[in-house]
This record gives sequence, C-alpha cells and structure tokens, in this order.
Amino acid sequence: MKKAVQTIPKITLRQLAVFVSIYQTGSTSRASEVMHLSQSAVSSALTELETRLQMPLFERVGRRLNQHPNAHPIYIQAQAILGQALTLEHYHKSQVGQIHIGASTTIGNYVLPPLLAKLYEILPDANVDMYIANTQEVVNEVEQLNIDIALVEGMPRPTDMKAIEQREWRTDTLMVFAKRDSKWLKEVAAYNDADHCYELSTEQLAKLPLLVREAGSGTRQIIDEQLLQYLPNAEIIMAIQQSEAIKHMVSADIGLGCLSQHVIHAELAKGQLVQVKVAGIDLSRTWWLVWHKARHQSPIWQTFIDIIEQGQAQT
Repeated sequence: MKKAVQTIPKITLRQLAVFVSIYQTGSTSRASEVMHLSQSAVSSALTELETRLQMPLFERVGRRLNQHPNAHPIYIQAQAILGQALTLEHYHKSQVGQIHIGASTTIGNYVLPPLLAKLYEILPDANVDMYIANTQEVVNEVEQLNIDIALVEGMPRPTDMKAIEQREWRTDTLMVFAKRDSKWLKEVAAYNDADHCYELSTEQLAKLPLLVREAGSGTRQIIDEQLLQYLPNAEIIMAIQQSEAIKHMVSADIGLGCLSQHVIHAELAKGQLVQVKVAGIDLSRTWWLVWHKARHQSPIWQTFIDIIEQGQAQT
C-alpha cells in the first residue's frame, strides 16, 4: 500500500492578504496603497488566487471590481488563516525572548538570582521559566527537552550521554558545620581561633549525628563520594530534601550539617554557625552547565551563557 502524499497548498499568504485588502477597500488601487505594493503586483496576486481557487472572486466591470458571490465565504476563511498566521508569528517572537532554566537547589536559591538580575538588565522583557529541584530531577527534565539549559551540582548522570552536552562551569566547596558552641563539639573538638573553625578527625566526625541532603542531589553525591566513604560507620540521622531545613536544624543543635558554602555564608559571617574542618577531607566540587544537543540555542540562550561566562571570569 502506497503511503499517502501530503498535499501542500499552493495558495500563499500574500495572495490572501491582497484579496482581503481588495475586499475591504473595494479596489486594487486602494489596496496597493494600503499594502505598499504596485497596482500591477496587487492585480497579479488576485489573478493568481482566482486561478488557484478555480473561481472568480470579483467581477470586472470596466475599471470597477464588483464582489462575486464567491468572495464573502473566501473572505471569511482568508481572515481566519491570516489571523492564525499572525498568532504563529507572535508566538515565535515571544519564544525568542523566552528561556526555560533549570537549577539544582543550592544554585537555584543562592547563585542564580544575581545571574537573572543581569539577564533582566540586558533584556527587560525576558520571559524566564524556572525549574528548581535536585540535580537528577533537573537533568531528567533536560533529557525530556523541557529545559533550555540547566546549572547543576555534582556530575550530571544523563541516561543518554550522546544527547546531552555538559560543560564544567565553576567550583564550589562544601562545608561541614555546626552551631556555635554546639553541645556535640564541647568535649570532642578543639576550636581554632585563627581560622574560626573547629577541627575534627574522620573518626571523631563519624561518632557525631550528621544531617545530609537526600539521594539524587548534587550535594549528596559529593558527600557520598568525598566524605562518607571515609566514614563507613557515620551516624546519619536524617536525609533531607531542603538545604534550608538542614541549616535550621543545625542551628537548633540537632546535629552537624554539610552544605555548600553559599548556603551558610550569612550565618558564618554572623557567627551563628561555625565551620568544622575535617582532617584529610577535600569537599570541593565542580558545578556544571547542561543542555540537550537538540535544543534550539536562541539569542536569549546565548545572552544567558555570556552572563554565566562573564561571572565565571570574575570569580
């Protein structure tokens, strides 16, 4: 069985627009003025449309055009088609200024806002759609082409590596931290006045209650790979989806936490929380830019990339 061949209309939008203008103005001369076309071009477009439709639309009486009975139903349809084309054109224009950005929670809550502020300075009419979740959830949205570009923590783990582009963006450092004068550290850790931090060994940290992010988050990935592997018997008392919740629980002295320096920066500066350095442990990590190779890289996409790269150069 032969596959049906799709028929492509030979009628053009220009022919329809000329016809509508003639119908509304009553003559080719006035239509040519309205459309800024020559009168011969207008007459030619009308003749071509009538030929395509195989029916007359106007009756020519000398230099006058009288509407044929066919004209009105064709006029109604032409108006609808031109209206839909105009809607499609406006949709395209709105999409040029639209971007769907994904971010893992630490970046989305603490690092992305100033980047968006710069984007709005350059493009005040930008239409930004945000999706903030843990790293794996954001990467999944990129794979589904629901996000134009994502900024995530930890190593992205897409199911189809060939479809996903990922690029190192910047570095970040996780910190183990506690409440100032925490009851958990009084008999265990020494306070280093010069560096404004407590100092622990991995053995000491393993005996203290630890609050961490949930599996699937970029923060948890680094904790698993660079901290917990040295603490096989660590006392993890809770896995929590929100960094803010961990910060508040540590402030209530429920246990120690491990989060990005960006999350606890203000509390460290005020002395409400204090860093806990663990001997021999490096909790630095890379942040990544992730996008689908099939996703259209619009002008606003490139503008956002430029802002990110400028910020990277300044750090």
